[in-house]
Amino acid sequence: MQGGVETHAENLYTRVARMGCDVEVLVRTPFVPSQQKSVGPIRLVRLWAPRTSGMEALVHSFLGVLYAGFKRPDILHIHAVGPSIVTPLARLFGLRVVVTHHGPDYDRDKWGGFARWVLRTGESLGARYSHARIAISKVIVDLLRAKYGKSSDLIPNGVTAVVPRRDSEHVTHFGLEPGRYFLQVSRIVPEKRQLDLIRAFSQARMADSSLAGWKLALVGGLTDDGYSLEVQAAARAAGVVLTGFLTGPPLQQMYSHAGGFVLPSSHEGLPIAMLEALSYGLPIVASDIPANLEVGLDPSSYFPAGNVAALAEALERLTLAPRDPGARAARIEFVARNFNWDRVAEQTMEVYRRLQPS
Repeated sequence: MQGGVETHAENLYTRVARMGCDVEVLVRTPFVPSQQKSVGPIRLVRLWAPRTSGMEALVHSFLGVLYAGFKRPDILHIHAVGPSIVTPLARLFGLRVVVTHHGPDYDRDKWGGFARWVLRTGESLGARYSHARIAISKVIVDLLRAKYGKSSDLIPNGVTAVVPRRDSEHVTHFGLEPGRYFLQVSRIVPEKRQLDLIRAFSQARMADSSLAGWKLALVGGLTDDGYSLEVQAAARAAGVVLTGFLTGPPLQQMYSHAGGFVLPSSHEGLPIAMLEALSYGLPIVASDIPANLEVGLDPSSYFPAGNVAALAEALERLTLAPRDPGARAARIEFVARNFNWDRVAEQTMEVYRRLQPS
């Protein structure tokens, strides 16, 4: 499933290219078909990468710097702390380097000791050796200043304006009733806390008749790793709908007709899926981790991270809240005002211009 960094890059570089930049994005061969040469105005360059967790990003980033050293771009923009480990090598080649910090990935539950070391080292080297740093949240701005004494430009994620869909055949295909299901859209990984959500939904349904007829739908690619299999088993036992990976009209319909969006994560950079849900006007239930709090929702939208009972109570409150078209419109206006991809592209271009020789 396309994650937050990939969504960020696609939206950002589509706009940067349309502003007059010649944009090449270096992608990993296992994830992009050989016949795909572009995404809109963005040229894709496929570089080999192994399918080995923990080594994939490291090898791909090293090859990417070699490629950039040969091509000599005006700016080499590296995203995320893992790939940033090659920043000193890029500087050695005389490249002008921008690094975007999308969040402390070493805090994710899935990583082992070596991978965490690579990610922490990447954060350190990217912060110390890049010409400019971009942080997607104030939490990360403060982290870079506190740990490394480095300033950074705060440029958040954005969201694309949408028109909610009236058609609902994909929703009903999954046995869901418009307006009466909770939605989570994310990768099926431990830090997204799907197991907490399934348990909370089951508790809330047993405790409160207001949830009668409500369902829970989890959108995300399913794999055969241990956590994904555990989620699939728990979902079957609780009657939770697993849609698998969705994109395009099916995903748009799922957002358009949900009764509420839930994000119980223990780790986020700045949650694009939550911003997308707000762009559809959905009420939100989210864990109170710093990245989620930074979105700036009403305090009643948050619950203590990891507290299943509190999450169950939050789901109950959401079902009892009146459906207010004015509140829906206010959420749409809020996210459009504060998280705009066009402004993200303009701010990023300002960073690029600042690094050009006068």
